[in-house]
Amino acid sequence: MTAELGHFSLILAFMVAIVQMIIPMIGAQKNWRNWMDVAVPAALSQFVLTGFAFAALMYAFAVSDFSLQLVVTNSHSTKPMLYKLAGTWGNHEGSMLLWVTILALFGALVALFGRNLPPALRARVLSTQAAIGVAFYAFLLFTSNPFIRLAFPPFDGQGMNPLLQDPGLAFHPPFLYLGYVGLSTAFSFAVAALIEGRVDAAWARWVRPWTLAAWMFLTIGIAMGSWWSYYELGWGGWWFWDPVENASFMPWLIATALLHSAIVVEKRESLRTWTILLAILAFSFSLIGTFIVRSGVITSVHAFATDPSRGVFILAILSVAIGGSLTLFAVRAGTLKSKGLFGIVSRESGLVLNNVLLVVATFVVFVGTIWPLVSEAAFGRKLSVGAPFFDLAFTPFMVILALALPLGALLPWKRANLRRGMRPLWGVAALSLALGALVLVMQTGMRMLAPVGLALAAWLVLGALVDTAQRVKLGKVALGETLRRLKNLPRADYGKLVAHAGMGVIFFGISAVTAWQSEVIRVAKPGDIFSISGPLATYQIRFDRVRENVRGPNYFSTMGDFSVLKDGQVLARLHPEKRLYPVAGMPTTEAAISAGLTHDVYLVIGDKQKNANGYAVRAYVKPFATSLWIGALMLAFGGLLSLTDRRYRVAAGAARRRPLRGPKTPPAEVI
Repeated sequence: MTAELGHFSLILAFMVAIVQMIIPMIGAQKNWRNWMDVAVPAALSQFVLTGFAFAALMYAFAVSDFSLQLVVTNSHSTKPMLYKLAGTWGNHEGSMLLWVTILALFGALVALFGRNLPPALRARVLSTQAAIGVAFYAFLLFTSNPFIRLAFPPFDGQGMNPLLQDPGLAFHPPFLYLGYVGLSTAFSFAVAALIEGRVDAAWARWVRPWTLAAWMFLTIGIAMGSWWSYYELGWGGWWFWDPVENASFMPWLIATALLHSAIVVEKRESLRTWTILLAILAFSFSLIGTFIVRSGVITSVHAFATDPSRGVFILAILSVAIGGSLTLFAVRAGTLKSKGLFGIVSRESGLVLNNVLLVVATFVVFVGTIWPLVSEAAFGRKLSVGAPFFDLAFTPFMVILALALPLGALLPWKRANLRRGMRPLWGVAALSLALGALVLVMQTGMRMLAPVGLALAAWLVLGALVDTAQRVKLGKVALGETLRRLKNLPRADYGKLVAHAGMGVIFFGISAVTAWQSEVIRVAKPGDIFSISGPLATYQIRFDRVRENVRGPNYFSTMGDFSVLKDGQVLARLHPEKRLYPVAGMPTTEAAISAGLTHDVYLVIGDKQKNANGYAVRAYVKPFATSLWIGALMLAFGGLLSLTDRRYRVAAGAARRRPLRGPKTPPAEVI
């Protein structure tokens, strides 16, 4: 009965979305206030109905209701509860229901926190948001219904892909969808602005918090997926340039450009049309990612194996959304002329350079991702575009971006002097080059990756600190005044400091782990000891014993017991596994990692080698790998700090302007 209620609730949400799509838009065009007001209760009702449908499906997974086809194909009674619940979105149909639930959530949030928006703009935003919902409700109900019943339910289910039975993958998709779908709000604001023919500083302040929230969630989701790939797949890498990885990375790059471009609109009312275009492109790449994952055109551990006919439906949605919005942009862009003028050397120009580099880098990733499909369809040739292409084509744009970022942040608006702008950064540049030269001299060989990476990392981190020091006039005024300025510094400035420093930490982590990692692959048996050297120390790996048929909740494991030693002292005991999930009939590799700030010792145990009477063992030392995820967390935390800035909370301005009601309190001297 719960499943039927969920299905019926989803149908009602579809009908409410149709009403929300049509009535408020007509009301905004006709200036009928009561029709525009329909948008708010419709958005709230749609979220309640869709949320109930999602809760009903999650309940079916929690209680192992095998009368539902989706539960049968993606769950099993022996699975731990966490993975039963994660099974709700660990499949095509359930993840699409999560998709539309988050879409409805963002619409409800706009309805709740956008009450000070102009009524016509709010109506158009919520109407556009509902139009996206209508398309995906139709896709869900007509092609991917998660509530299909079985006439003859089996005794138990078929389980879920064992690779997805992991805490990181349990929470990775919801964060990604919060980012993907959250960008729909920026898209809706852009479409509404195009219809109205008005983009100003107020519009930029309204759109930035929603973009910032989506960008923050997308950052966390990508970082969690990277961490899962690092410790779960057993290959020792953290990024493979897999098409589905790229599908999440491309909207992140465009959203980053959008955040910076919106600053120019807010401060100078320049780059209006460009910012609108970025808002359209950010969500468009989210839709492209949805098509890549669900169309069946690629094979990936991240992708959902679905009927290609569903991909045609998504392609139609993508064509209408992207084609329609770009057509509207082409028609209306001429009415959105920018007011502010700026010189070639200015903060505006720095942000334009930032945008150009990010967009071109996105285009490079896009071409590399789809080129195998284009090649096969157009020329009948199967090609593979791998990491070497992306590393070679993508990296230079990020290096230029890193070089320009500290200087661009220090330049004044409108017109600047390059020599004066560089004055506070000469010391940073000298120190960064000195650190790079020191690493070059100390490392073995003349590899340039680590020295260049460390120099860029220092340039970014120290540049962010200098930017903040300039804002609080460190060394130019009394210490008390500096501390007062530091205390009153807007949270968005703190967010910028943390995020830009986080980028530096990521640069350092990438260069260090790529340049200095070491690897040993060998056949070992209990009692064997072998060495592996890192840049800072040499470690001994002792194979203590192996345990066969270790029973887990829903798997059997071959577990190795290893000790990591340095100078005869045990630093860590690691237990890598080779698991077999009987229901799925699929093995997985569980790496064991001794993680630290300066190094990770990473062990993988493979199959038993009968001829050698031992087990295949891979050992890695990965210097400063933890910096990758520390930097990603700093990026997300910087976004959170900026999001809490009062200037970007939409209701804050309205709250300050709201007149006091009731009698005024008499002055104290009168009392």
